[in-house]
Amino acid sequence: MIVTENSLQAQRKAAMAVLAHSEAAEISDRLEAIDLPDHENLREPENGLVMVRGRIGGDGSPFNLGEATVSRAAVRLSTGEIGFGYTLGRDGAKARMIALCDALVQSDQFAEIVESKVIAPLRAAISAKRNRKSAEAAATRVDFYTLVRGEG
Repeated sequence: MIVTENSLQAQRKAAMAVLAHSEAAEISDRLEAIDLPDHENLREPENGLVMVRGRIGGDGSPFNLGEATVSRAAVRLSTGEIGFGYTLGRDGAKARMIALCDALVQSDQFAEIVESKVIAPLRAAISAKRNRKSAEAAATRVDFYTLVRGEG
Protein backbone atom coordinates (compact mmCIF):
# COMPACT_ATOMS: atom_id res chain seq x y z
CA MET A 1 0.00 0.00 0.00
CA ILE A 2 1.40 3.37 -0.99
CA VAL A 3 1.08 5.95 1.76
CA THR A 4 1.32 9.53 0.61
CA GLU A 5 2.22 12.46 2.82
CA ASN A 6 -1.35 13.80 2.54
CA SER A 7 -2.94 10.51 3.60
CA LEU A 8 -0.59 10.25 6.58
CA GLN A 9 -1.46 13.82 7.59
CA ALA A 10 -5.17 13.05 7.23
CA GLN A 11 -4.78 9.88 9.30
CA ARG A 12 -2.92 11.77 12.05
CA LYS A 13 -5.51 14.57 12.01
CA ALA A 14 -8.39 12.10 12.33
CA ALA A 15 -6.64 10.25 15.15
CA MET A 16 -5.91 13.46 17.05
CA ALA A 17 -9.55 14.56 16.76
CA VAL A 18 -10.72 11.27 18.28
CA LEU A 19 -8.12 11.37 21.06
CA ALA A 20 -8.84 15.00 21.93
CA HIS A 21 -12.55 14.21 22.38
CA SER A 22 -11.90 11.09 24.48
CA GLU A 23 -11.45 10.85 28.24
CA ALA A 24 -7.93 10.22 29.55
CA ALA A 25 -9.02 7.03 31.35
CA GLU A 26 -10.45 5.61 28.12
CA ILE A 27 -7.21 6.30 26.23
CA SER A 28 -5.16 4.76 29.05
CA ASP A 29 -7.32 1.62 29.11
CA ARG A 30 -6.92 1.18 25.36
CA LEU A 31 -3.15 1.75 25.43
CA GLU A 32 -2.76 -1.00 28.05
CA ALA A 33 -3.86 -3.51 25.39
CA ILE A 34 -0.77 -2.70 23.30
CA ASP A 35 2.80 -3.78 23.94
CA LEU A 36 4.23 -0.24 23.77
CA PRO A 37 7.73 0.32 22.33
CA ASP A 38 10.44 2.15 24.24
CA HIS A 39 9.91 5.88 24.12
CA GLU A 40 11.12 9.07 25.78
CA ASN A 41 9.57 12.40 26.61
CA LEU A 42 10.98 15.14 24.41
CA ARG A 43 8.82 17.71 26.14
CA GLU A 44 7.46 16.93 29.56
CA PRO A 45 3.73 17.67 29.80
CA GLU A 46 3.21 21.35 30.52
CA ASN A 47 0.28 23.70 30.79
CA GLY A 48 -0.20 27.02 29.05
CA LEU A 49 -2.73 29.39 27.54
CA VAL A 50 -3.93 29.93 24.00
CA MET A 51 -6.02 32.79 22.68
CA VAL A 52 -9.42 31.72 21.41
CA ARG A 53 -10.73 33.72 18.47
CA GLY A 54 -14.34 34.06 17.41
CA ARG A 55 -16.57 35.67 14.80
CA ILE A 56 -20.01 37.17 15.13
CA GLY A 57 -22.41 35.20 12.96
CA GLY A 58 -19.59 33.16 11.45
CA ASP A 59 -18.71 35.77 8.85
CA GLY A 60 -17.95 38.89 10.88
CA SER A 61 -14.54 40.22 11.77
CA PRO A 62 -12.51 37.93 14.02
CA PHE A 63 -12.05 39.04 17.61
CA ASN A 64 -10.21 37.71 20.66
CA LEU A 65 -12.84 35.86 22.66
CA GLY A 66 -10.61 34.92 25.58
CA GLU A 67 -7.95 32.50 26.73
CA ALA A 68 -8.17 28.74 27.21
CA THR A 69 -5.88 26.48 29.21
CA VAL A 70 -4.11 23.74 27.23
CA SER A 71 -1.64 20.98 28.00
CA ARG A 72 1.00 19.81 25.58
CA ALA A 73 3.65 17.11 25.39
CA ALA A 74 6.06 15.55 22.88
CA VAL A 75 7.26 11.95 22.74
CA ARG A 76 9.89 10.15 20.61
CA LEU A 77 9.77 6.43 19.96
CA SER A 78 12.98 4.40 19.98
CA THR A 79 12.50 4.02 16.21
CA GLY A 80 12.61 7.81 15.75
CA GLU A 81 8.97 8.82 15.24
CA ILE A 82 8.02 11.99 17.12
CA GLY A 83 4.50 12.63 18.32
CA PHE A 84 2.89 15.78 19.67
CA GLY A 85 -0.13 15.97 21.91
CA TYR A 86 -2.37 18.90 22.84
CA THR A 87 -5.56 18.92 24.86
CA LEU A 88 -7.80 21.53 26.41
CA GLY A 89 -7.48 21.80 30.16
CA ARG A 90 -4.75 20.94 32.61
CA ASP A 91 -4.32 17.22 31.91
CA GLY A 92 -0.65 16.57 31.24
CA ALA A 93 -1.08 12.80 31.33
CA LYS A 94 -3.68 12.96 28.56
CA ALA A 95 -1.44 15.22 26.47
CA ARG A 96 1.39 12.69 26.88
CA MET A 97 -0.85 9.77 25.84
CA ILE A 98 -2.03 11.73 22.79
CA ALA A 99 1.60 12.44 21.85
CA LEU A 100 2.45 8.75 22.24
CA CYS A 101 -0.48 7.76 20.01
CA ASP A 102 0.58 10.38 17.44
CA ALA A 103 4.06 8.85 17.30
CA LEU A 104 2.62 5.32 17.08
CA VAL A 105 0.30 6.31 14.22
CA GLN A 106 3.37 7.42 12.25
CA SER A 107 5.18 4.11 12.86
CA ASP A 108 4.88 1.45 10.16
CA GLN A 109 5.03 -1.24 12.84
CA PHE A 110 2.34 0.16 15.18
CA ALA A 111 -0.01 2.23 12.99
CA GLU A 112 -2.51 -0.57 12.30
CA ILE A 113 -2.46 -1.83 15.91
CA VAL A 114 -3.13 1.64 17.30
CA GLU A 115 -5.92 2.21 14.79
CA SER A 116 -7.64 -1.08 15.59
CA LYS A 117 -7.12 -1.22 19.37
CA VAL A 118 -7.19 2.46 20.37
CA ILE A 119 -8.54 4.86 17.75
CA ALA A 120 -11.39 2.77 16.26
CA PRO A 121 -12.93 1.77 19.64
CA LEU A 122 -12.70 5.36 20.89
CA ARG A 123 -14.27 6.63 17.66
CA ALA A 124 -17.12 4.12 18.08
CA ALA A 125 -17.64 5.19 21.72
CA ILE A 126 -17.77 8.88 20.73
CA SER A 127 -20.24 8.10 17.94
CA ALA A 128 -22.45 6.05 20.28
CA LYS A 129 -22.42 8.84 22.85
CA ARG A 130 -23.39 11.43 20.22
CA ASN A 131 -26.17 9.19 18.91
CA ARG A 132 -27.49 8.63 22.43
CA LYS A 133 -27.53 12.38 23.14
CA SER A 134 -29.22 13.02 19.80
CA ALA A 135 -31.89 10.42 20.57
CA GLU A 136 -32.46 11.97 24.01
CA ALA A 137 -32.88 15.39 22.44
CA ALA A 138 -35.19 14.01 19.73
CA ALA A 139 -37.40 12.45 22.41
CA THR A 140 -38.17 15.92 23.76
CA ARG A 141 -38.94 17.43 20.37
CA VAL A 142 -42.27 19.19 20.06
CA ASP A 143 -43.82 20.00 16.70
CA PHE A 144 -45.91 23.14 16.65
CA TYR A 145 -48.44 23.99 14.04
CA THR A 146 -50.94 26.77 13.62
CA LEU A 147 -54.43 26.60 12.37
CA VAL A 148 -55.34 29.23 9.86
CA ARG A 149 -58.89 30.40 9.88
CA GLY A 150 -60.66 30.05 6.60
CA GLU A 151 -61.87 33.62 6.58
CA GLY A 152 -60.48 36.18 4.53
